[in-house]
Amino acid sequence: MKIRNGINAKDFKNYDTSKIRNNFLVKDLFNEGEVSMTYSHIDRIIIGGVCPGQDDITLEVGEEIAAEYFLERRELGVINIGGGGNIVVDGQKYELNPRDGLYIGMGSEDITFISDNADEPAKFYLNSAPAHKSFPNVKVNIDDAKPQKAGSLEKSNKRTIYKYVHPDVAKSCQLLMGMTLLETNNVWNTMPCHTHERRMEVYFYFDMVEEDVVFHYMGEPKETRHIVVRNEQAVINPSWSIHSGVGTGNYTFIWGMVGENQTFSDMDNISMKTLK
Repeated sequence: MKIRNGINAKDFKNYDTSKIRNNFLVKDLFNEGEVSMTYSHIDRIIIGGVCPGQDDITLEVGEEIAAEYFLERRELGVINIGGGGNIVVDGQKYELNPRDGLYIGMGSEDITFISDNADEPAKFYLNSAPAHKSFPNVKVNIDDAKPQKAGSLEKSNKRTIYKYVHPDVAKSCQLLMGMTLLETNNVWNTMPCHTHERRMEVYFYFDMVEEDVVFHYMGEPKETRHIVVRNEQAVINPSWSIHSGVGTGNYTFIWGMVGENQTFSDMDNISMKTLK
């Protein structure tokens, strides 16, 4: 498990491209037959990817979280972005087709990831947060996720926001998780941008062709920077940072939030005149 330390907003102003990427960009999430995990000290979120091949993969606990099993004091959200697969939680099997999700509550001990076809493996994207209360496991098909329309063609940001782990769909202790689909020829997400001092957020970008990139903007509103993000990479965004992006082509992204509350609309909107 890779470890990422928390970053001070004042220090961030002095970071060059390499230092920004090393601290905030999460790469290599899906290697067949492996689990990839990054533990961020920012609200203790864990970002991960599991790609089972011929063999099933059981989620093991690392010494980094000092627990008997992975979800002893944590909860987990999963969205499958690959081929069909299954997750077995304490003997209960959940079938996850592409873009299906699963919330797994604190206290679940045995978690195994399975691909239906090793030639077209499942890709299970994970977000995990500390928890102090257990909630029931819930499978969330994309059709069950609460859709919210946003943006417009005129602003090149027409999109649908699907809420997977959210009080209206699957209750959790603190984790929020969902997916945003941009319509064809729309390339901006979350612009005008915002911060939310009470929550951090991770953006995971996918559904991108090899030659396309997303320019992901972060930093304080008057001191912004960017990271060039490629397919199936994620960016860790502290609560003091904006999080917005524009792509050279269409893409989809999964958002995960951890922090003080679960109020989706609790945002500090930033005027376009303020950005620098």
